[in-house]
Amino acid sequence: MRADQPACDPPCTERAAHVERADAARNRRRIMDAAQGMVRRHGVESLSMEDVAQSAGVGVGTVYRRFGDRAGLAYALLDEREREFQEAFLSGPAPLGPGAAPAERIRAFLDALLDRVDEQSALLLVAETNSAHARHLSGAYGAHRAHLAELLRSARPEGDAQVWADALLAPFASVLITYQQEVAGMSLERIRAGLDDLITSLLR
Repeated sequence: MRADQPACDPPCTERAAHVERADAARNRRRIMDAAQGMVRRHGVESLSMEDVAQSAGVGVGTVYRRFGDRAGLAYALLDEREREFQEAFLSGPAPLGPGAAPAERIRAFLDALLDRVDEQSALLLVAETNSAHARHLSGAYGAHRAHLAELLRSARPEGDAQVWADALLAPFASVLITYQQEVAGMSLERIRAGLDDLITSLLR
């Protein structure tokens, strides 16, 4: 190295890492924009890793490395709305947020979750049915389960809160909600009323 040549390591390493992070962020934004556009124009059925990569102008390997699979991409598209939902039940106004009795919060949480599933059922269907345990291994399910189990421990300390949390979340799977509406012809309000009876029986 010449005497007048500046040292490069670690400053050059840091600059390279910064450029790589910026490139990764830009690629992610392009992929997300492309995926959102496809879903908006052609529906969730059009969502494929290959088509998203082509539309975003990146290699398909980049999409797979960033999102893993089609379910991961679908969950990324669901992320913004899910973050809003989690913020509401963790720190929003009662009874969904803190400040109400545990039983009230459980009822408010599950009522809001039903609206959440109904609102984005098509995307959730893709995300939750991509593999056998896709739904239960997702970050969203983990957050919902932990929150519900905590409330159940307060409301019914004698019960197995984790088993009950899974049991209460089971009817909110997108595959069941869409079946009830599209095949069995149930209205959302009928589903809501039935689930409310189920919750009442458990919390009685």
